[in-house]
Amino acid sequence: MTSTPNLETSRELIVLTAAKTVANAALRWVSPFLPVLQAALGASTATLTTVMGVAELGGLTTMVTGRVLDRGRERSVFVAGLGAVVVSSLLALRGSVLFFALSFGVLVIGVANLTVAAHAWIGHRVPFSRRGRAIGIVEMSWAIALGAGAPVMALLIGRFGWRGPYVALVIAGCVAIGAVTWRVSDSPASGDTADRPKMVRSAYVPLGVSAAVAAAGMAVFVVSGVWLDEHHGVSLGGLGFVAAAIGMVELGSSSMVAAVSDRLGTLRSVTIGGLVLLAGLAMIASAQTSIVLAVSGLLVFLAGFEFAFVASLTLVTEAAPEARGKAIGIGNALGTVSRAIAVATSGLLYQYFGMRASVGLAALAATTALLLTRVRATV
Repeated sequence: MTSTPNLETSRELIVLTAAKTVANAALRWVSPFLPVLQAALGASTATLTTVMGVAELGGLTTMVTGRVLDRGRERSVFVAGLGAVVVSSLLALRGSVLFFALSFGVLVIGVANLTVAAHAWIGHRVPFSRRGRAIGIVEMSWAIALGAGAPVMALLIGRFGWRGPYVALVIAGCVAIGAVTWRVSDSPASGDTADRPKMVRSAYVPLGVSAAVAAAGMAVFVVSGVWLDEHHGVSLGGLGFVAAAIGMVELGSSSMVAAVSDRLGTLRSVTIGGLVLLAGLAMIASAQTSIVLAVSGLLVFLAGFEFAFVASLTLVTEAAPEARGKAIGIGNALGTVSRAIAVATSGLLYQYFGMRASVGLAALAATTALLLTRVRATV
């Protein structure tokens, strides 16, 4: 059952957004700076992207977490997720492919679970007619993590080496745990979770939309840093600048979702974002040796992706209102599988066939999402 958001809810939402920014920074800095980690760990692009793809399966744990969220334990799950972020950073400091794999697996589990906890927290408190704004606000953390975090990570790498970002994330993660524990409340959702009805089949359509959009985004983003480095000669500082620009574009898209998606409607918002995403893919595919077209296409692609994906999350929160936590957990699990396949497949496609193959994979996923929105419109 939802209620009208009040001042205290708004303050708690800000704390959750700030804490989620830390977790997202831990997850997002790796792809743009993958060349740095390749050199440090002595691993290939295919090896690290395969590791990352397999680690994405840790998000399947949200299928269990969803039932906990329907009992109103959002804060507890969120704090546990932040704890996993801290542990993962400590593991990564060991400096081997094995510990990178363990670290990334723990990180994905933590970020996935705190994300569904944040969405359930919003879904249990904010009416659907206003939920796009709340989801848009909390998902600004995804963009801020890269826009503000990438330049910081670049400076830390330049000053302290590849371990610098991990040490900073340990400190920031501990601060975030304290802030959420102190400022955010658990409040049990109404109803007996033991008697909640099963999800109807139509509930899986919006979950599929979100999963397909997520796959489209990761298929290109995971190889973007390597592509810019190998084919366009972008330096470490340049990668930091591009990553910051990506973060700012995504922040603009998240802000637009918060501002207009409730008026446009979530299905229409997903459609608009998907079409922009496809336009960006066309630019990337035709970039060849043009660094301007390459970066411009990447920015257009990610602007469309962010708008479509954040809007799709609102759909997920209302896919099964009587079992909201369960639906959000299953939705994240579906997204986990789609992202894992996209990350691992895109890395291999890129290594053997080049960027256009990764673009083709993203286009297939985006088209699937757009077709599913038409199915949703009829159910």
